[in-house]
Amino acid sequence: MNFEGLDPGLAEFSPAMHSTLDPVLDAHLNPSLLQNVELDPEGVALEALPVQESVHIMEGVYSELHSVVAEVGVPVSVSHFDLHEEMLWVGSHGGHATSFFGPALERYSSFQVNGSDDIRQIQSLENGILFLTKNNLKYVARGGLIIFDYLLDESEDLHSLLLTDNNTLLVGGLQNHILELDLNTVQETQKYAVETPGVTIMRQTNRFFFCGHTSGKVSLRDLRSFKVEHEFDAFSGSLSDFDVHGNLLAACGFSSRLTGLACDRFLKVYDLRMMRAITPLQVHVDPAFLRFIPTYTSRLAIISQSGQCQFCEPTGLANPADIFHVNPVGPLLMTFDVSASKQALAFGDSEGCVHLWTDSPEPSFNPYSRETEFALPCLVDSLPPLDWSQDLLPLSLIPVPLTTDTLLSDWPAANSAPAPRRAPPVDAEILRTMKKVGFIGYAPNPRTRLRNQIPYRLKESDHEFDNLSQVTESPTGREEEPLHTVSKKYRKVTIKYSKLGLEDFDFKHYNKTLFAGLEPHIPNAYCNCMIQVLYFLEPVRCLIQNHLCQKEFCLACELGFLFHMLDLSRGDPCQGSNFLRAFRTIPEASALGLILADSDEASGKGSLARLIQRWNRFILTQLHQDMQELEVPQAYRGAGGSSFCSSGDSIIGQLFSCEMENCSLCRCGSETVRASSTLLFTLSYPEGSICDKTGKNYEFAQVLKRSICLEQNTQAWCDNCEKYQPTIQTRNIRHLPDILVINCEVNSSKEADFWRLQAEVAFKIAVKKIGGEMKSKEFALADRKELRSSEGFLCCSSIEELKNVWLPFSIRMKMTKNKGLDVCNWTDEHEWGPARAEEEHGVYVYDLMATVVHILDSRTGGSLVAHIKVGETYHQRKEGVTHQQWYLFNDFLIEPIDKYEAVQFDMNWKVPAILYYVKRNLNSRYNLNIKNPIEASVLLAEASLARKQRKTHTTFIPLMLNEMPQVGDLVGLDAEFVTLNEEEAELRSDGTKSTIKPSQMSVARITCVRGQGPNEGIPFIDDYISTQEQVVDYLTQYSGIKPGDLDAKISSKHLTTLKSTYLKLRFLIDIGVKFVGHGLQKDFRVINLMVPKDQVLDTVYLFHMPRKRMISLRFLAWYFLDLKIQGETHDSIEDARTALQLYRKYLELSKNGTEPESFHKVLKGLYEKGRKMDWRVPEPESQTSPKRSALVPSLFTLVSVILSPDRCSCLLLSAGTVSCPPFQCSVPRTERWLLKSALPCPLPDLDLLRVYRRCY
Repeated sequence: MNFEGLDPGLAEFSPAMHSTLDPVLDAHLNPSLLQNVELDPEGVALEALPVQESVHIMEGVYSELHSVVAEVGVPVSVSHFDLHEEMLWVGSHGGHATSFFGPALERYSSFQVNGSDDIRQIQSLENGILFLTKNNLKYVARGGLIIFDYLLDESEDLHSLLLTDNNTLLVGGLQNHILELDLNTVQETQKYAVETPGVTIMRQTNRFFFCGHTSGKVSLRDLRSFKVEHEFDAFSGSLSDFDVHGNLLAACGFSSRLTGLACDRFLKVYDLRMMRAITPLQVHVDPAFLRFIPTYTSRLAIISQSGQCQFCEPTGLANPADIFHVNPVGPLLMTFDVSASKQALAFGDSEGCVHLWTDSPEPSFNPYSRETEFALPCLVDSLPPLDWSQDLLPLSLIPVPLTTDTLLSDWPAANSAPAPRRAPPVDAEILRTMKKVGFIGYAPNPRTRLRNQIPYRLKESDHEFDNLSQVTESPTGREEEPLHTVSKKYRKVTIKYSKLGLEDFDFKHYNKTLFAGLEPHIPNAYCNCMIQVLYFLEPVRCLIQNHLCQKEFCLACELGFLFHMLDLSRGDPCQGSNFLRAFRTIPEASALGLILADSDEASGKGSLARLIQRWNRFILTQLHQDMQELEVPQAYRGAGGSSFCSSGDSIIGQLFSCEMENCSLCRCGSETVRASSTLLFTLSYPEGSICDKTGKNYEFAQVLKRSICLEQNTQAWCDNCEKYQPTIQTRNIRHLPDILVINCEVNSSKEADFWRLQAEVAFKIAVKKIGGEMKSKEFALADRKELRSSEGFLCCSSIEELKNVWLPFSIRMKMTKNKGLDVCNWTDEHEWGPARAEEEHGVYVYDLMATVVHILDSRTGGSLVAHIKVGETYHQRKEGVTHQQWYLFNDFLIEPIDKYEAVQFDMNWKVPAILYYVKRNLNSRYNLNIKNPIEASVLLAEASLARKQRKTHTTFIPLMLNEMPQVGDLVGLDAEFVTLNEEEAELRSDGTKSTIKPSQMSVARITCVRGQGPNEGIPFIDDYISTQEQVVDYLTQYSGIKPGDLDAKISSKHLTTLKSTYLKLRFLIDIGVKFVGHGLQKDFRVINLMVPKDQVLDTVYLFHMPRKRMISLRFLAWYFLDLKIQGETHDSIEDARTALQLYRKYLELSKNGTEPESFHKVLKGLYEKGRKMDWRVPEPESQTSPKRSALVPSLFTLVSVILSPDRCSCLLLSAGTVSCPPFQCSVPRTERWLLKSALPCPLPDLDLLRVYRRCY
């Protein structure tokens, strides 16, 4: 509201007057309002009391129901009816907010919003309330807890806000711009310039934004661009208030007079259909506020500051008999609001009182309000005393709240059900005297127990679960839900599908960074965390993207394509469907048990920790083999010209491989030495330490050294003895890898107890360093001393951060002269010389880069997440800053974390699985330039996989060398799909359908047509994609794909592999072409391509109005192009060509985008026609298209394409002969093509042209 026309005395109001109130009754207050109201010494009302006397309310007529005091003596600045609950919110000039519940106006909550500025507007949301002050926006829960506090620039003077949708907010004021804020990220997303400054009131309809200015104008702005569409100059002085309903806009304000501003008793009314003013409405009060109250009619409520209220019709005459009076305690009314149900009116006056007027004795503020949550009352004083000496005293006297949650006394079934006793441990004396013969042990009976009598000891330490196939959740053997709850960000995330699929799912709520997450709904997506780990290894990311080979299912190629998508994404999630499809086809993956069935993956069967460790070994081995293949296919020329790869070993081998010597020493003295290499190591824990509970300290470096330089006794063949003999096998290191990969092998309670015990010992040592043994869980700040971490700064703000930490951030390895290896934990406090000088002496420092952990959660079946230290190069590309930061990657949930969280392992629910250490300064050792290996040759002609495919069935003409696309060229694209797995859904009790898992689609046909040039509209790609997976539904009615079209044995189509067609599209994307199509977003998603938004021209959005339905390609083609398409089935050539023609039509109608107003009128006509036709294209005999009747059939014409340099003519059946000039073509003269595809024709009557070529 604009306060320029109010009482001048109010302008001198200061928050300081609040503290000078005298605890006596103000002269302006009504004594009946403050009966039994207790005032504190500061003069503030401690309790708001409703009016005591009963009030008779006449049905249908507004009368005062209740009045309460919000804050004594402090004017009310704003009032607002809650849109979700039965509450009324009031803000004061002192920055205080108060809420009242129900029509009785019972005080619900009261808190300070701002210490100095008044509250200017209130907006209720589902989870809280927005409060707007001069330069501050605060989001507070209804109980008073702050959700966020957003401080704007001090120069801002804000007056109004408008919630455009659930997550977007517009904020305006006296400045010359309006800010758009995202409530999810609490960041400014857009700043719109305002030609006329001073936006104090904002409204919204389904057509416009309405902005009221202090100059007396009302501007109407476009919902999408926020550009001014119309402007009404309502008042010459200033604007007081306005409201919009239907096609009417009513405003009140001030006019300029000789003596200054005067309240204008004429309301300005405007018709939004004709955009002009209609007869002004003269009223009998000085209007300061007005609102439409559309109950039976569209009547207006006009309120004056003195308390007069008049109801009238906006197009009628005001009757003085319709005036009623509000009795404010103060001299002026300061605020006015109407409830959503139109049953209640709220007034706030200058003395802090709130008046509620209703039209019924029991009004409701909203049509459908949710239940309000109240604080539990204190029952201490009302509880009866209990005498514990009385044995017969019933315990039911103790009140217990009703709850649906599990009580602490509700024991798990495992602790209350009978269970078989476990065998006791073997006597230590038997183990000491036992002798082994092979794998059988013999020992004398110590006679310490009676025969056939064995005492059982049921202890926690005896509960061992070595077989994790029986207990999948926890190596500690807990089958029920653990007492330690899993942190919310570590829980398994799922996608909630609506009828729009994923379009309205808010991924930004889970990921506020610019890094891309991975979607988890694809089969075998448990490896998402490991894909992220490999991606954030900079040498691996670059080297994999430079790889390209001819293998159809090459994991290195598919991983490179996925890494390219992760590079292009700006926070949007990606999916590894193509990579996982290739992964499922590899026999070794199935043999290792890495391919999970959907039922096993959903139920969590099998140990995820063991599974991801096997997957880790498999992927490194597979990438190593794929990168070793040096054969460069001619179809992909230049793909193997990478500078990273040597002739001896693959780049994966250079990064991960560790060269070793395996020595086998027989007891006869013969020694056998053989060289080998490994890509990762598995932790081997000290024998006996797992069962040792004394707390012996083992550093991680000790365990790691024992695992690398492994020594063990085993039976092996001895050539000298010519039989199996006990041998001692040792392992020595020749060369250390650049990336050290470690599988933790925490697969039972023994290993879990070892990690837990070592973390406790390490914690005690850390406590001793800061001043003695820990006697309590917290320390005084003065007692804490600095603990230096590997970065050299204060390692933790609380000693609690060192709990459950055993893993070091850095380790140091040194190769000795006698082929030995020294390993120790490392911090930067140790002396470290120049890197090159140290490495020449065999000394290397490895820094922790990633940890993959198994989350134990019985409710969801468990999950896998990764902690990754993202380097400077990734932040520089995504955010333009250079720093390092640890992040949690939980599928599509990405969140920055503290570095200590990456090494904290609470073994009750967070178990380490894989560790990645990298050499310091690793990136400087490799050339990190990415050279795109995909060349233009992928677009040239290629052979079909189909055995029966003949040239007579060819439906496309490959691009010639002089037709290679350039940046900005148009390409029409359409794709057809088949279903591999049906959708999984459930039907709710209310009849609605809930999607549990969407159907899995696979691309079956991809078509690209030329978008310019003499051959515009001719396809140059029309590939049918061969698939080895079982197709559940071919969707023939919508795709045109028939059974057998994708089978190489019987298909007559041009059949290719998915990888071959994928490379063609990737080349077009990389070259910068613009794709034109209808519904391309879904097409690219199923194809698994990430396309920049500026390269996509989607006709489904070009011909779309905001908040309206999407229009089908068939209806658009009939309406704009007079074409009948998609008659029986869909054809991708026809759809792609139609989309191109629609885009040309769009440019024609919008004058290349320069006349949006005229195009908007065309869209309005389109939607009106669609509603009349029920969005159905009429049958040929019923109705013609809207423009077809104006066309006159003329002589058939033909745009011909010549396939050889010969002179030729084209014979059109039943229509005579049409000559065509020769063109150059890449097809040899010996190959004569017979074209039977549809060619572009300017006449709508030609749906298919069969052309036979006759060459001379």
